[in-house]
Amino acid sequence: MERTDDIEQAIETEPAEERLTKRNLWSYTLASIGRDTAAGLFSSYLMTFVLYTKNLTDAQFSAISLGLVFERIFDGFNDPIMGNILEVTRTKWGKFKPWILIGMLGSAVMFYISFANRIQGWPYVAFFIIAYLVYDLFFTMNDIGYWGMVPALAGRKEDRDRLTSQAVLFAGIGGGLTGIIVPTFTAGNLTIGGNALTAYRTIAVIFIALFLGGQAITLLGVREKPLPPRGEATIDKFSVKTIVNVIKNNDQLMWILLIFIIATTGQGLVNAGLGINYIFFEFGYNGLLFTVFSSLGAVATGAVMLFFTPISKRFTRAQLMRAATFSIVGGCAAMLLFGLLIPSGTGIPKFIMLMLANIFVFAGQSIYYLIIMICIANTVEYNEWKTGARAEGIIFSVRPFITKVGWALINLTTLIIYLATGVRNYTNQIADFENAAARGVLDATAKAEGIKAVLAQVPASKNAALLACMTVIPAAVGLISYTLYKSKYNITEERYEQILAELKERKA
Repeated sequence: MERTDDIEQAIETEPAEERLTKRNLWSYTLASIGRDTAAGLFSSYLMTFVLYTKNLTDAQFSAISLGLVFERIFDGFNDPIMGNILEVTRTKWGKFKPWILIGMLGSAVMFYISFANRIQGWPYVAFFIIAYLVYDLFFTMNDIGYWGMVPALAGRKEDRDRLTSQAVLFAGIGGGLTGIIVPTFTAGNLTIGGNALTAYRTIAVIFIALFLGGQAITLLGVREKPLPPRGEATIDKFSVKTIVNVIKNNDQLMWILLIFIIATTGQGLVNAGLGINYIFFEFGYNGLLFTVFSSLGAVATGAVMLFFTPISKRFTRAQLMRAATFSIVGGCAAMLLFGLLIPSGTGIPKFIMLMLANIFVFAGQSIYYLIIMICIANTVEYNEWKTGARAEGIIFSVRPFITKVGWALINLTTLIIYLATGVRNYTNQIADFENAAARGVLDATAKAEGIKAVLAQVPASKNAALLACMTVIPAAVGLISYTLYKSKYNITEERYEQILAELKERKA
């Protein structure tokens, strides 16, 4: 009882300057909308752009996919290095804003040229690999600078939960906008300019504007706390050994890293291209259908983020993680059963049942992601309690690190699925029609008729294979990652408050 009273007293007497201000809350979180519209276009739809605008051989497509896998892994290992650079940065603008600015400008350029080219064949393979590498370097600067601000702006549990949930909510809005706009206006009757190439270029320009505007709000609006003196819970020199030691000595960070990699691998398969290809093959080349399919899931995501703060006060993270796992597994199982048992000829009724099942998958994944984000943030104070150094720059570099390694595994899995099912035999033919329309050789009606004839050739077995891959794998990895979380991660709410109280006692 005495220990609980000490904790409550420490929280109540916390200085006002340590608390999250409304200015910082809104200036920081609003940027997530623009960041995630642009980042979502690149991460979720770049390979869809490749599939439906580039006619590539199996060797060329495999080279792009494997190059993407290795670049994501390389960039993942590069994240802690950037985190260490961030940790030792000292400027009159703080340690976060300079890297946010540099990364913002470089990323904007790469966003545009990646979706505004008509290169084909091996020249495109070379272009893709180089462009993606340059983009990764710039976006890493921006990403780690942005998310590294979280522990610096919010130290109290309530503030951190609020800041994190609102940032992720706005990121979900940005991702939702991407999920609505890109499929709707790049495939089907609503395609901008009548072809996918013109549509992707136009959308890229719009998203770049949102990205730059949102980042400007953060750069001009956020007021960072003064940097602590060197030597006071800081890391002052760049060192690869320091990076390795910070991660290795933080056992809770290591476990949450592994858990998130496993979860990300399964959860990203739908957005990696399997979902949109399944919808196109099963219901027709109409981006609006995939938009509707995913948008209700995005609404569920928004609801989760909006109500997470009051929900987290009523339920523990362990309880929420268990509910999220049940939601993911149940939604995937229902989607698989509906897809296999309802005949293809039923059309819209089958589509509606799949869409409803997908809502539960999205909601569970959103809860899962948000909890993991909070768990990573809490390892900052755990690291300070255990070693004396916060190392927030290095620790928060783990989040994009595990995301990129997870996406590397997703890309590798997707490549194997595409080659095994022969999906690209049909996407190459569709790409030919899109390029002919972009050159003015075909009008929109002739293009649509040609694509319809191509999709009529797709056998039902290929659709079933795609559906199985996008439901069975996420359900399996969801169960595995939950088991690890339950048995290995032990920074509960009570333990976190104890860590905060002990840190305050040491500083006093």
